[in-house]
Amino acid sequence: MTDKQAVILLSGGVDSATAGAIAKRQGFVLHALSFRYGQRHQQEIEAAKKVAAFLEAKAHLVLDFDLRAIGGSALTDRIEVPKGRSAADIAQGIPVTYVPARNTIFLSFGLALAERIGAADIFFGANQLDYSGYPDCREEYIQAFEQMANLATKAGVEGKNRLKIHTPLIHMSKAEIIKKGLELGLDYSVTWSCYDPQPDDSACGLCDSCQLRLKGFEEAGVKDPVPYADR
Repeated sequence: MTDKQAVILLSGGVDSATAGAIAKRQGFVLHALSFRYGQRHQQEIEAAKKVAAFLEAKAHLVLDFDLRAIGGSALTDRIEVPKGRSAADIAQGIPVTYVPARNTIFLSFGLALAERIGAADIFFGANQLDYSGYPDCREEYIQAFEQMANLATKAGVEGKNRLKIHTPLIHMSKAEIIKKGLELGLDYSVTWSCYDPQPDDSACGLCDSCQLRLKGFEEAGVKDPVPYADR
């Protein structure tokens, strides 16, 4: 039994599931952390539960808070989720699906949990390639948060634990991420990526997240195992 404890921020998507699989392979005992923050649907929470079980996480905590009061995103407001955008459009600018300060909030909760359980490691599936331009997935942001975390915690100030935020996917394409997960034995059928699930619980196949996921599986040379609506 290892004494290496790590928090994994688990959304239920391809990236966070793969980051969790990498952490497990590295010998960490996983403490999964997910968030019900007022997002449009609950499929990602159900997927996160399945991923946590698949990864044999020691614990899986789902925190509830409501970012709809702040709003400003198609994931929390009555704003239409963009569909059918071109690859060039997806690669430019910050989309309306960006949730203000979401990853900073998530990482702050992760930091609190890590300090409470005495863990020095947080795994975060941030990726700045094949992604939708979110500013809180960039490497310089992660480095800045890690520096702040070590200044803002009792464990960091007292030198008991030097917190490390691991972003093993940061420079990987979606296809590379999927290949890595398959190499680690990850079952992607338990993951979920779609921003706008259909009434029959299939993925829409047209939102930015679906398109990036489908492109990744196609380039990896494997079939995406989740169901998609007829397009």
